[in-house]
Amino acid sequence: MNNISSENLIQMFRYIAEAIETEKDRLCELDGIIGDGDHGIAMSVGMSAVTVALDAVDSKITVPTEIFNLAAKSFLNAVGASSGPLYATGFIRAGACIRGKTVLERDEMVAIIDNIAQGIRERGKGELGEKTMLDAWLPAAAACKDAASNDEDLSGCLRAAVKAAVAGAEETKGMLASKGRASRLGERAIGQVDPGAVSAVVILKAIARFDVAERDGRGIRDEPLGHVFN
Repeated sequence: MNNISSENLIQMFRYIAEAIETEKDRLCELDGIIGDGDHGIAMSVGMSAVTVALDAVDSKITVPTEIFNLAAKSFLNAVGASSGPLYATGFIRAGACIRGKTVLERDEMVAIIDNIAQGIRERGKGELGEKTMLDAWLPAAAACKDAASNDEDLSGCLRAAVKAAVAGAEETKGMLASKGRASRLGERAIGQVDPGAVSAVVILKAIARFDVAERDGRGIRDEPLGHVFN
């Protein structure tokens, strides 16, 4: 879709929150294998807080940068776990990259995905191959930018991002963890997917669904959310 407004962004966050809520138990199950078992709850609480905050704003006088800044503040205030500061930094970076824009096109949305990924990388001081959410976010951002450089429309860019994120998350099964509780498991973590990478896939899938639904004129309830990594 083109000409993405602040109201559209608020709707996008609703898609994300509903997708995370749908996958909450599965994310907790995955996290219970190599972590504390609460990743799904943390992400659900955080995204729910974001939607509550955004539902209270007047989208007609709130610019996209302010939407992302409020999302960052709300998520951070609601989530004390590591994902709180990581996503808050990503959202702040996303808001900064579109400062001065009142509507967003393909290139701004591609930049948003890249800046979320880079914000997470910056705050977490992480890299590819460490069995974290970056193993989904960084390939997704790279694929999204590559698709844009090949003149794909926004839908094509988002499809490329999702495909790369899914592949990246799957690859975490073969990785040793170097961060968080999973790092204490050593080789016992091999064979298990990283829950943070899976929740990144859920978010990116929700953004792609939002694009399709808004372009085709269908509401949020019309798009089946489904499950990933079952």
